[in-house]
Amino acid sequence: MVSDSPEQHYEALVIGSGAAGSIAVKELTERGLHVLLLEAGRDITEADFVPPPVTRPRPMGIGLGPRVRAGLRGQHVQARRAFFTERTSPFLVNDRQHPYASDGDYFLWIRGRQLGGRLHAYGRVLMRASDHEFKAASRDGHGEDWPISYADLAPYYDAIEEFVGIYGTTEGLATLPDGVYRGPSPLSVAEREFKAKVEKRWPERHVIPWRWAAPNPHRVPLGIVAARQTGRLTTRTDAIVRRITVDGKGDRAAGAVYIDRHTKREHEVKADMVFLCASTIESVRILLNSACGQHPNGLGNSSGVLGRYFMDQLPSLLFASDPSRTGFEVIKDPAPHDPYYPAAGGIYIPRFDDLAQEQARGFARGWAMQGTIGRLPVPATSQAIVGLMGFGEMLPDPDNRIMIDPRKVDAWGIPVPRIRVALGPNERALLKAQVSDLHEMAEYCGYDVNFSGSSLGLESRRVWPNADPVSRAIFRASFKKSLAIGAAIHECGGARMGDDPARSVLNQYNQSWDVPNLFVTDASSYVTSGAAGPTLTIMALTARACEHAAGHHC
Repeated sequence: MVSDSPEQHYEALVIGSGAAGSIAVKELTERGLHVLLLEAGRDITEADFVPPPVTRPRPMGIGLGPRVRAGLRGQHVQARRAFFTERTSPFLVNDRQHPYASDGDYFLWIRGRQLGGRLHAYGRVLMRASDHEFKAASRDGHGEDWPISYADLAPYYDAIEEFVGIYGTTEGLATLPDGVYRGPSPLSVAEREFKAKVEKRWPERHVIPWRWAAPNPHRVPLGIVAARQTGRLTTRTDAIVRRITVDGKGDRAAGAVYIDRHTKREHEVKADMVFLCASTIESVRILLNSACGQHPNGLGNSSGVLGRYFMDQLPSLLFASDPSRTGFEVIKDPAPHDPYYPAAGGIYIPRFDDLAQEQARGFARGWAMQGTIGRLPVPATSQAIVGLMGFGEMLPDPDNRIMIDPRKVDAWGIPVPRIRVALGPNERALLKAQVSDLHEMAEYCGYDVNFSGSSLGLESRRVWPNADPVSRAIFRASFKKSLAIGAAIHECGGARMGDDPARSVLNQYNQSWDVPNLFVTDASSYVTSGAAGPTLTIMALTARACEHAAGHHC
């Protein structure tokens, strides 16, 4: 093992450079700390963001060819994702080098390894959570509440939204708090018609525009840009963390051991505090692989909870066409034009079932919907495209967990995660309700449904009627895995926060109960999955944890 020289002892070490890590380095360096950022993947350059060639719009299809090409390049898992694009595939991992194992129901793990993580491939939709999520257990008795409330996180939401630059509209909804917006988020004409019809038929379903971040012209995450401006950030890419180290007593994190991605040599770094921001599954994997004499079941796992209560949001999907219009609508983008990233925007329906409705329909919690109508490029003679996706809340279950597979390692010899997750009766009932409601709204609005379904399977007999029989058969055979748990790419839990050290891994500031100078601020800290996307909440939790850590000299 190669040790860094003594003068390279840092005040803070941040592991991971995505939504959590990029904000962590900003907050810590701006508070005067000298920070080392370790990123397992490569650096990025302008060559990664070459604008795609301008082509004529084509009719919507299955797109089997690009997925096959991605699979042949080693991305046979990444190619399963529902919204596959060749543009984002270079920002996702090679599955041959990064294997994992799964038990129970199939789990689809979509992940990125480069500076910025999955920030280069996500949809840029940034929604706040509310006490509808944070205090859900108090409403229905399932699981436990978060150790924080919306009021605790609100000022950090404000600060992140101002920093990143969010476009949205003020709606006054209890289940989706309003934010700080740089400008409005417009709907297409077709989306405004959908809104009018749905809200008249179902008044409890509020159809609003997406709340989304503008493209980042720096390409490097904005938090890292800000941290570099302080002169207090050191960045090392291609540094795959094997484990977090502890001091002689085992009650303080001492730094980390990482492997150089190219040479495969081990290196050790030292730091006064550690922020683990590697993404949900990777962070839990690192903590479990950091087991030592003082922490035999994984670092910070005296409760035995580490790895348990793993969740993702429950995805459902409907594609249809609108026979009342052809072609697609070009929306005037309120954000500055970006030649690489397409314009964002669409419709969103926040959680709409109240407690009584949920009980009457046979499930707890609920779901939200995100989609676009009339925006996807198609020829002027083709019917406009409708795409609707549901995101349901999965109940926390201690048997859904992340473990370490003792017999399987990645390309660098590090034991890989084994993910055990299964749908329970509540999840199955909620998925069926999602697909039924999507169908009902689409048919009420006069759309011709192409297909709909979830991890439970396709719900449509008519699937891509104009496709060739072979492509259609492959689509049918692979659909359940493309919409499996994990397809929402909102995985969370496994190192959850709590009020009780015997029932949680972290306290209300994302601080390890057992190792007080260790913070875990990505979505592994989640107590419940909610139905809103996790990225904005991850950033807000990270900012709050950094403020606490710097202020209390952890």
